[in-house]
Amino acid sequence: MSQVFNFSAGPAMMPEAVLAQAQQELLNWQNQGTSVMEVSHRGKYFMELAAQSVQDLRQLYGVPDNYEILFMQGGARGQFAAIPMNLLGEKGKALYLTSGHWSATAAKEARNFAEIDEINIVDDNYKITRLDFSDIASQYDYVHYCPNETISGVEIFDVPNVGDAVLVADMSSNILARQIDISQFGMIYAGAQKNLGPAGITIAIIRKDLIGKARKSTPSIWDYAVQSKADSMINTPPTFAWYLCALVFKHMLNEGGLREYEKRNAIKAQTLYDYIDSSALFSNVVAKENRSTMNVTFVTGNPELDAKFVAEATAAGLHALKGHKVLGGMRASIYNAMPLAGVEALIAFMKKFETENI
Repeated sequence: MSQVFNFSAGPAMMPEAVLAQAQQELLNWQNQGTSVMEVSHRGKYFMELAAQSVQDLRQLYGVPDNYEILFMQGGARGQFAAIPMNLLGEKGKALYLTSGHWSATAAKEARNFAEIDEINIVDDNYKITRLDFSDIASQYDYVHYCPNETISGVEIFDVPNVGDAVLVADMSSNILARQIDISQFGMIYAGAQKNLGPAGITIAIIRKDLIGKARKSTPSIWDYAVQSKADSMINTPPTFAWYLCALVFKHMLNEGGLREYEKRNAIKAQTLYDYIDSSALFSNVVAKENRSTMNVTFVTGNPELDAKFVAEATAAGLHALKGHKVLGGMRASIYNAMPLAGVEALIAFMKKFETENI
């Protein structure tokens, strides 16, 4: 079989070197004669791995000392509920900035727990229309947004201005893609299955002064204070997923850290967008200033031709290019683990398909 490039939006491809190491260690981790999946999460070896993973992520992402790093379960959807249960205070309401499917879904879930105001910040051209909320943010216990919408391929590169209010970001699809100033956020969270590791574990980075304010009815599994005191092990965590995340963090540090990955990601995205803009067949409908670095959407304008493209691309070893059912078309997810060679292979196939179908 020729090389396969996996453009899945999540679970997404992982670094080949990480998978190779996991394969090598699968039956004999730390010379224990067992796999990492078979040892106690409270045993010496796994506890050392967990502590090192926190240290590596803190170094990799520049996480300040006054932030807690939690490894949780339930995906980003679990956090849609956990956030209002933990962060709502005396004001009793939150502001949700919606720019696509996932930010709107987060707002819908939060309404089960509190009064939510919602402001749509994207127009019909998939352009972000407003990011300054300093005049109203003080009314709310927190302001929530999603910097990268995987379905529509819309990314918000500037951090919203919320004054002194607590800013919460769902970074499931762009965490560790570029350098950011963590101190601008009260909380960042992300499902692992795009840039961090496999599905099954969720990272939450929370300013410590925000922990310990959960409502009494909050289940202990979702209480940030309970999780913090238990080192994210109030129950048995998904140990294999945690192990793989730990390998990814170490791999990224060895590769040059976020400065290097930010450079690679910018080159991959610009290369693909440049071709799409020059194409007579394919187009991208997102405003240029808000085009996602991680999820590149494109269409031919003909649903039948889109389906033909996806089928032929799959046969050619370019997998998972079908767009989300909400929007259709195509989507190339080019997360950290996608090499430039994968983008170049996709462009070569797109050029061939264009020649044959225009």
